[in-house]
Amino acid sequence: MKKPNIVFVFADQWRYHSFGYTGNTDVQTPNIDAFAAESTNVSNAVSNCPVCSPYRASLMTGQSPLTHGVIVNDVPVRQSSPGFGTLFKQNGYDTAFIGKWHINGQGRMKKIPRDRRFGFDYWKVLECSHSYINSAYYDQDAEELSYWEGYDAYAQTDDAITYMENHRQKNLKTGRDNPFLMVLSWGPPHAPPPYLWNSPYDQYPENVAGTYDSELLAVRENVPQGSILMAKQAMEGYYSHCTALDRSFGKIREYLASSGLKENTLIVFTSDHGDMLGSHGLWKKQVPFEESIRIPLLISAPEESGIPIGEFSEAVIEPQDILPTLLGITGIPVPEIIEGYDYSFYLRGKKGIADDCALLALYQPGGQWYRDSDGGPYGYTGREYRGIRTVSHTYVIDRNGPWLLFDNISDPNQIHNLIHSAPSAHLAASLDSRLRQLLKERKDSFPDGDSLVKSYGYTPEFASLLNSEELEIYLSNWGYAAGEEHHE
Repeated sequence: MKKPNIVFVFADQWRYHSFGYTGNTDVQTPNIDAFAAESTNVSNAVSNCPVCSPYRASLMTGQSPLTHGVIVNDVPVRQSSPGFGTLFKQNGYDTAFIGKWHINGQGRMKKIPRDRRFGFDYWKVLECSHSYINSAYYDQDAEELSYWEGYDAYAQTDDAITYMENHRQKNLKTGRDNPFLMVLSWGPPHAPPPYLWNSPYDQYPENVAGTYDSELLAVRENVPQGSILMAKQAMEGYYSHCTALDRSFGKIREYLASSGLKENTLIVFTSDHGDMLGSHGLWKKQVPFEESIRIPLLISAPEESGIPIGEFSEAVIEPQDILPTLLGITGIPVPEIIEGYDYSFYLRGKKGIADDCALLALYQPGGQWYRDSDGGPYGYTGREYRGIRTVSHTYVIDRNGPWLLFDNISDPNQIHNLIHSAPSAHLAASLDSRLRQLLKERKDSFPDGDSLVKSYGYTPEFASLLNSEELEIYLSNWGYAAGEEHHE
């Protein structure tokens, strides 16, 4: 097979349940819905540590958090793997990354050195911002910040299209046939600063304003009565971002079709984790519930790759599996240092390595889910946990023992916790045995979070990772002083 171009697009905090193709009749995502119809839909993809940085480090390295070291946000990834860009670059690809990075861990507004970019050459990136209007980034090796004009996801998408067109023109002029790997990392629909548990989902572009009326939006059945109003208000802005991103994805698809690149381009759409949006009275992510851990994963590959069109795959894929799977699809050998599974044979419908579950883990509670903080009406307070998500069940333990057991087929809203149900005792024991085996395989002794963080030499508090000057710059545009409460 001729090496295909790769367009890898992912959003931040866009949950599986907020697309038309997954059954949501309120949100408007026609372009991604159309893409889903011509893709393999990995319907059980899981963000196994549902926080921004751990997911991104697993994506870039093909390794689990305990190996690459990013067990919480804002800490530096270990360069223990060649990395996403490097592996494709070594096999003839030109590489580009545009948008949010969030695995360098040296300050959210700091420049990321070239040797910390995992092989990406074209580079328009900021570590992390979530300020979506005229947001900042570093252009290649510049020392000073540049700024995206207007809504950053729109500007980033236009830049990605410009990169692809320039690459195509260069190939035509030089007679080259080099493929490209272009990664586009959007910040929305993640809520903008100040990152409080009830922060609004504003800063969406004007051309989607008024698309949604919060009073008309439906909430999931597991949103308690006391959270419904706030959930609907959050969803109005959240869905506005989703629709804006869908339009951007539509522009990418239109360009690929009109330029003739589509036939030889592998396209992936996914997200780093979900968003609770009031389910179980909880907000944002970190927690082991479906709204937090379950993510979209759509893969469209050239016909000769053997990846089917318009089919569902029940593979339970984790973030570290994505890189080796893409290597497998493109025919590039997977290095032994990569820990994730290559699911390319499985996606082709053949027998291959395919695990039946994902390991769930929160190594240190924080962000909008601090230890022992308000856990909503059901007492789901912040805690370390480990668990497994199979096609049919979710089983989770905390440091006190078994905590959650849900039948995701008969109870998709995870309303009925079966952990103390006598008829489910055998099932719980079986899942517990599988979980213990997974922990053993991954050398995870399930220590308390504080001890684990200290053993890595990290300071878990967000404010300690930014000096006071950076913090003032970061928050001043939104009316918050550096000393005020802020979490992420």
